[in-house]
Amino acid sequence: MRVLMLGAGGVGESAALIAARRDFFEQWVVADYNLERAQAVVDRTGDPRFIAARVDANDFTELAALATAHGSTHMLNVVDPRFVMNTFAAARIAGCDYLDTAMSLSAKHPQRPYEEVGVKLGDLQFDQAEDWAAAGQLALIGIGVEPGMVDVFARYAHDNLFSEIDELGVRDASDMVVAGYDFAPSFSIWTVIEECLNPPIVWEAERGWYTTEPFSGAEVFDFPDGIGPVEVVNVEHEEVVLMPRWIPCKKVTFKFGLGDEFIEVLKTLHKLGLDRTEPVMVRGHAVSPRDVVAACLPDPATLGDRISGKTCAGLYVTGKGKDGAPRAVYMYHVADNAWTMAEYGTQAVVWQTGMNPVVALELLATGAWSGAGVVGPEAMPAEPFLELLRDGYGQQWHIEERTP
Repeated sequence: MRVLMLGAGGVGESAALIAARRDFFEQWVVADYNLERAQAVVDRTGDPRFIAARVDANDFTELAALATAHGSTHMLNVVDPRFVMNTFAAARIAGCDYLDTAMSLSAKHPQRPYEEVGVKLGDLQFDQAEDWAAAGQLALIGIGVEPGMVDVFARYAHDNLFSEIDELGVRDASDMVVAGYDFAPSFSIWTVIEECLNPPIVWEAERGWYTTEPFSGAEVFDFPDGIGPVEVVNVEHEEVVLMPRWIPCKKVTFKFGLGDEFIEVLKTLHKLGLDRTEPVMVRGHAVSPRDVVAACLPDPATLGDRISGKTCAGLYVTGKGKDGAPRAVYMYHVADNAWTMAEYGTQAVVWQTGMNPVVALELLATGAWSGAGVVGPEAMPAEPFLELLRDGYGQQWHIEERTP
């Protein structure tokens, strides 16, 4: 296997450091618009299988040419989701299989944005599923942590724990604190704004996909491992698009613990128009307000030594167990920032995201996972992933019984 990874930010750096401890690949190219940043990641691995390269994610022909030049068999996209369709096209042209951690962007319904869906996350990729299948190429989309690991949890719950599923509810929160900053997101602010200010999407068997107001559906969810009760709200996310395609259920939701202060900051950015991606003219220069916000905040990849706490990614499943009795479980994985910093030197949120595509690549390399077309993690058997995660990567995932 010869991997071309696009992006040398926090997730890319984590993925490379995790992969460096494994032997399933022959070559791993770390490509970024900033060659120095890509080279710094390569240097950190200390592994001759890693090579740095400069590439512009805006130019899909340049991306395809780089993949061809290195004989890449797999392209891993860990850049901002605005570049998904460029990287997706490049992999198709170069004949690579493709993986990403965030899918193609959505577009609001023009008349009823908080009631009806417009273009859903991933729609532009699924539109090309037949072409990928006909070419014998695989696009495994949404294989980070959320989406990604929790989607594997959904498949495992369907196959092993439940005879009938009422709701697949992704529930995510942390107790992480960044010392020295009044406001410093632990993940890309560009992506956070996109997810949190777009109309959240919900799926119900009798209604299909529909949208709601941002920050709707507030509930208090009790998170494990000392995090405790956290208020979570509806957020637009890929799992709601992916899970119903493969897992029979009555409802799918995604709720995230943001906190009142974080929500107020996002609302203020929206009121001021600073969440916009369309360029505005400033002293003769066209600039994107959202890019300016991102530039004014610290790079999440640099915050690790200032962060304390844990982040929890999980799936709350309700329905009937295999015995027909009511059942509720929370399947989850916790990343402790103290451990990820000590073990890998990267902060917990980006490390947890970067781990899962590496596990998926190893499964593809061994043949435990295979296929063609455009698919989500739910399309693959869950057991090989979860076994490799535990036994090969030393990561414990848990099934916690809850009161139905």
